[in-house]
Amino acid sequence: MRSLPMLKVSGLRKYYPSKQQGTWRSKQVKAVDDVSFLLYEGETYGLVGESGCGKSTLGRTLLRLTEPTEGSAVYQGEELFALSGKSLQAYRKQLQMVFQDPFASLHPRKTIGSALTEPLIIHRIGTQEDRYARVLDMLQIVGLQADHYNRLPHELSGGQRQRVVLARALILEPKLVICDEPVSALDVIIQAQILNLMKQLQQDLKLTYLFIAHDLGVVRHISDRIGVMYLGKLVEEAPTDELFANPLHPYTRALLSAVPNPDPSSKRERVLLEGDIPSLLNPPTGCSFHPRCPLATERCGNELPLKRQVAATHYVACHLV
Repeated sequence: MRSLPMLKVSGLRKYYPSKQQGTWRSKQVKAVDDVSFLLYEGETYGLVGESGCGKSTLGRTLLRLTEPTEGSAVYQGEELFALSGKSLQAYRKQLQMVFQDPFASLHPRKTIGSALTEPLIIHRIGTQEDRYARVLDMLQIVGLQADHYNRLPHELSGGQRQRVVLARALILEPKLVICDEPVSALDVIIQAQILNLMKQLQQDLKLTYLFIAHDLGVVRHISDRIGVMYLGKLVEEAPTDELFANPLHPYTRALLSAVPNPDPSSKRERVLLEGDIPSLLNPPTGCSFHPRCPLATERCGNELPLKRQVAATHYVACHLV
């Protein structure tokens, strides 16, 4: 029997107000629309989908970098969205984020040592000597040298900067790390190094990851379970091996068909999607994927499919399954 989840997200919604061009009538951009999932201690939950589907917004909302419109996020029995003040600051020690662009997330005029010391100062951890020793230890843990302490971000390579951002996220000893496309800006060899480092750190430091990405190859390498998002909604969820062996949602099949196959003798049917991604200001009625779905029926355009369990650990939101 599986243990209780570390994080339980239920009915999460994040809407942004937007005014229609040429009118004063306000509309809402539904960046995250009724998303629910569980995250268990020690696992990596991969969240995938096209750019603009709401993955990063979901991660930022869980960290309270942006406030939710509606929904619940229970972390180890405590409702995150009800916290404020000192209780919210204490919670932020346990949940940290690795951002997509390490150069943009580091102050260009602050040394690496200063960037890594700042979280310790904010949370009043240790003396000045303790902080210095801790920063040096963390630099070594992520594969950097002590002389990186006095360097500026522009003096480092992209892979080194990403190691610094990873070190900054881990220096407070969090339990859950939200990784927002942490390797998308790196070349393939450096991607592999960072992913292997993250897997080793997960084992050594007993971390739990919410790993956000659009590259299914990367997500497959690191994730235990995968959730597929489309236009703000979670349309399929399954263990990694099962999702790749038996994708059920037409959108998931299209995503998997676009993953390069290293075996030239293996034939794979390519699923080509027609049309553009619908606007979040004017989402389709019924299933949000039906305008691009090659299998769509009249019901798909009129009735919203709900996520339901189709196997022991496999969930899908599709009328055709």
